[in-house]
Amino acid sequence: MPEKIRAYLNEHTNPPVFVTSGLVTIMLVALAVAFPSRFGRVANDIQDFITTYFGWFYILGTTFILVFVVLLMFSRYGRIRLGPDEAKPDYATWPWVCMMFTAGMGIGLVYYSVSEPIAHFKNPPLAQGGTEQAAVTAMNYTLFHWGLHPWAIYSLLGLALGYFAFRKGLPLKPAAAFYPLLGNRIYGPIGHGIDILAVFGTLFGLATSIGFGATQITAGLNVLFGIPNSLTVQLLVITTVEAVAITSIMLGIDAGIRRLSVVNMWLAIGLCAFVFALGPTLHILNSIASDTGYYLQHLPQTSLTVFPNGPGAEFQSIWTLFYWGWWISWSPFVGMFIARISYGYTIRQFIAGTLLIPTGASIVWFVVFGRTALEALLDDGGNKALLTASAPKAIFVLLEQLPVTGLIALIASVITITVVTLFFATSSDSGSLVVDILTNGGDPHPIWQQRLFWAVMEGLIAAVLLIAGAATGGDALGALQTGAVTTGLPFCAVLLLMCYTLYRALSQERSPDRILKRDDRDDSEESIPTGGSRRSAPERPTRRPRPEPPAKAGRSTSSAARRGR
Repeated sequence: MPEKIRAYLNEHTNPPVFVTSGLVTIMLVALAVAFPSRFGRVANDIQDFITTYFGWFYILGTTFILVFVVLLMFSRYGRIRLGPDEAKPDYATWPWVCMMFTAGMGIGLVYYSVSEPIAHFKNPPLAQGGTEQAAVTAMNYTLFHWGLHPWAIYSLLGLALGYFAFRKGLPLKPAAAFYPLLGNRIYGPIGHGIDILAVFGTLFGLATSIGFGATQITAGLNVLFGIPNSLTVQLLVITTVEAVAITSIMLGIDAGIRRLSVVNMWLAIGLCAFVFALGPTLHILNSIASDTGYYLQHLPQTSLTVFPNGPGAEFQSIWTLFYWGWWISWSPFVGMFIARISYGYTIRQFIAGTLLIPTGASIVWFVVFGRTALEALLDDGGNKALLTASAPKAIFVLLEQLPVTGLIALIASVITITVVTLFFATSSDSGSLVVDILTNGGDPHPIWQQRLFWAVMEGLIAAVLLIAGAATGGDALGALQTGAVTTGLPFCAVLLLMCYTLYRALSQERSPDRILKRDDRDDSEESIPTGGSRRSAPERPTRRPRPEPPAKAGRSTSSAARRGR
């Protein structure tokens, strides 16, 4: 039996990353379950230390990444493709954007769409709460936290991974982006350490998001149908949504994630249009222009402001620095998934698609929901239901206050729960794909059984932490989230170094003016690159039989080849 296990691990995984990640996961979950309060205090102390002494590093680092990707988009390297010069995208723009958006923001868009603007409205960093200026500041910081900066982080990692995997023939894993600096050492302890850090942030980030998604779904069920917001209901919700995710896994990316993402995007658009039509429509239209203008006009100041002490420092620690750590720790998951579905796009198309389109959609979403809620508070300062609503319930309270009949409000709330559920399912599905790629050595086509295993593990971790929190009275899920966010500090340094390695590799490309343009009129013809040396492009992800990918250094052949693909 040990020989069979060893053979399986060598066949389908990268053992140092898989085994180490598994042991670290078990250890940290056990600590969070056994000592939720103490674990939470330690995690919070570490987070406080990071925000106090390295807050400046987050501020400068994330802003540098944003400037880097914007300059890269307009540079002469923008015409280089993620793949051979003649490569064509595997996915059309709309499903590509849908999959990217649902993976990148997902549950958080619904969870914080109403609650965050209200929280900033009540307690702005440097102004009196509950005023018109507080509303402007609230929207500015909400857009700041969900706008260009997080998507620049995702864009950088996705671009680096896609470039080195599809154009240079390297494995699809974070360590591969450092090949210009490390060479074959990306397959050694240094590369394993980078990948293990990515697994940690991805797995626990997903588990905590699943837990928070479950609390919002149960909160909605409680508001709508009076179903108790209990641990049992939350566990049933996790089980149900994981069943949807497992079905999606069995169907594959094209029939699973892609279709779920497209359906969910249309439902989210419908929900947003519903609130837009029944809320203060003219005020929302004015605010889309004014809030966007205020955000862009003040972006340099907001991006580079560090509050040394006082209420501003507390606000920045609780919100901005926590978000930056959260987005960075989440970036291996989102960046790898975006890279996996972005074969054939040019660098300019990729950055525009991953930076500008999601940011624009997020601005519209938060202005529609946030301004509707803030207008209700400014017109009716005694609206205690909205002011005191918890984060999971805030959006449902807002929907109940729209000027519609009870049945229509009920339908809108059911759609909201459905959107959260599908965000939940697509995150679990795409997350299991990414974790498996990270632990199998970078093969972008993992076997479905392992994706199933990781999807179940994500749900189990969330369920165990919810049970532990209920049993001890602590917040094991929140403690683990804080612990996962602490990985943002070392990974921020990894991302900054990745800027250098990516630029170094791009500077060695032949003149972009000689790169072949895509023939848009020849969509029926597809060129499938053949495998070769490490420097040649690997096979493109496709649903048809394809040639074998290039062999990895130090391994006789890829896991895809050993499976006889």
